[in-house]
Amino acid sequence: MSRVVALIPGYEEGPRIGAVVEAARQHLPVLVVDDGSTDDTAAQAESAGAVVLRQIPNQGKGAALRTGFRRALDDGYDGILTLDADGQHNPAEIPRFLAAFGASNATDAAQRPELIVGCRNFAQMPIVRRLSNTVGRAAFSWAVGQRIPDNQSGYRLIGRRLAEQMVASNEAGFEFEVEMIAVCIRRGWPLAWVPISTIYAGEPSHVKPLHHLRHFLRATRAARRLVKER
Repeated sequence: MSRVVALIPGYEEGPRIGAVVEAARQHLPVLVVDDGSTDDTAAQAESAGAVVLRQIPNQGKGAALRTGFRRALDDGYDGILTLDADGQHNPAEIPRFLAAFGASNATDAAQRPELIVGCRNFAQMPIVRRLSNTVGRAAFSWAVGQRIPDNQSGYRLIGRRLAEQMVASNEAGFEFEVEMIAVCIRRGWPLAWVPISTIYAGEPSHVKPLHHLRHFLRATRAARRLVKER
């Protein structure tokens, strides 16, 4: 049976992370990377039962994920399920990813998906996010030469081979997750998609629209170059 750990990067998520950790622990052991928070994110995660790593100062989501990947690989896990700390991902849906990954049977590791991405319902998003995600999805699908249903969802399960590739990435922000898809395609590893809930509860966003757009365009160009190297 495959061993999978839930990895939650968190920045200033003290009021929310405890509930996410508790719910995720119903399915998997939980590792939290506190990305330089100044609040009680780490303390709340530990109280909820997570193993917590702290990186100081704040370095970005991609850097936090890489830190978690290294720890998970060192601990011998076969898969890493990532979800956000702010409650936008429902931990009750973790079994969907595990079923797709073949975590409960003897599925050949070479044949199972190396990356499973949670696919959101864009019609249920606030209109500004819906527009940005729709445009971004179209641009990224063109860049990698195949339809990508959701390229920015942080709810995903990463196999060991892909995680080993990604620890060498130089991306520190959300571009890390975009690059992950391109690396998987370039390597010819299987991808899969599972439907997830689309949750927006009015929580504050750390995303700066213009900054996000500029970096997404750069990540998209980099993804196209990477895929064309095959």
